[in-house]
Amino acid sequence: MTTAHHVPGETRPGGRTARTRQAVLTAVFQELGEGGFAGLTMDKVAQRSGIHLATLYRRWRCPEGLVCELLTELSSDVPLPDSGSLPEDLRALARSIAAFYGEARMSGLIEAVVSAAARDPQAASVLRSFFGERLALAGRMVRRAVDRGELPADTDPEELMSALGAPFYYRILIARRPVDRDLAESAATAVWAAARAGAYQAKETGGGPGNGTAPGSG
Repeated sequence: MTTAHHVPGETRPGGRTARTRQAVLTAVFQELGEGGFAGLTMDKVAQRSGIHLATLYRRWRCPEGLVCELLTELSSDVPLPDSGSLPEDLRALARSIAAFYGEARMSGLIEAVVSAAARDPQAASVLRSFFGERLALAGRMVRRAVDRGELPADTDPEELMSALGAPFYYRILIARRPVDRDLAESAATAVWAAARAGAYQAKETGGGPGNGTAPGSG
């Protein structure tokens, strides 16, 4: 995966709402690149984007809301591999996550969103939705592996993908060290070994599988 990102919204369909969103997210991306999250204000985004300040507050409420939406936009650049082999897919996805968060602007973005979620209910809701959607998407890799007979039939896709993502978020948010390719390789290797051993079996709660709670992808 390349670490060069498309300008947010540049390929979205037309319409006034889409153009407004494109202008705002592009401005947020540029502001973060120049001053980081600490320097991000609604006034600066309004000035750079040309969108009225009242519109920003009405739709996004605060800088945290802006960075949450930007994270959702940019994370769509992280592809979900389908090589026909789960260990290869895990390595490829882990490398893509490492490339994504290897940029200081991207790691700063997730730091800002998590910090915002601790203070603002709307940011917390956006963060949960973001990780829930990414887990569901990444879980397709696991379901394909189960169908191929690579994993036990009762493997919980979300638990497995949560385990793949966890080392990256620990490194960024707790250890506060850069992510790299070595981390990607070790995370993928560990998760594959644990999955083969049945570590991510679905938990029975009222007859259904349990749900993962940690992100499995960027």
